[in-house]
Amino acid sequence: MKTTATKRRAVAIARRHEPIWQLHLYVINQTPKSVAALVNLKGICEAHLKGHYQITVIDLAQQPQLAKADQIMAVPTVVRKFPTPLRTMIGTLSNTPSVLAGLDIMQPAA
Repeated sequence: MKTTATKRRAVAIARRHEPIWQLHLYVINQTPKSVAALVNLKGICEAHLKGHYQITVIDLAQQPQLAKADQIMAVPTVVRKFPTPLRTMIGTLSNTPSVLAGLDIMQPAA
């Protein structure tokens, strides 16, 4: 029978081998919707991917040419680059269950 400390070590070791999620958040300037999307995305990642995510914010006002690669048609938009397959969501990301489903983020077991 495993002790609680042994179980915690096993979980910690397993977490070290989880992939780093790469998320690109496309915005234009720091509009209220863009700021809300970033805050919401960070909150979701901290709650469900803690220590295993990287968010890259791409301001299309400064780098408009980057919109073409991910076919960005509206902002704010988040694109899950890794793990594959690519997933995209548009909006402020305020509906956590929809974001979890849309980006295919597994909720931690209770």
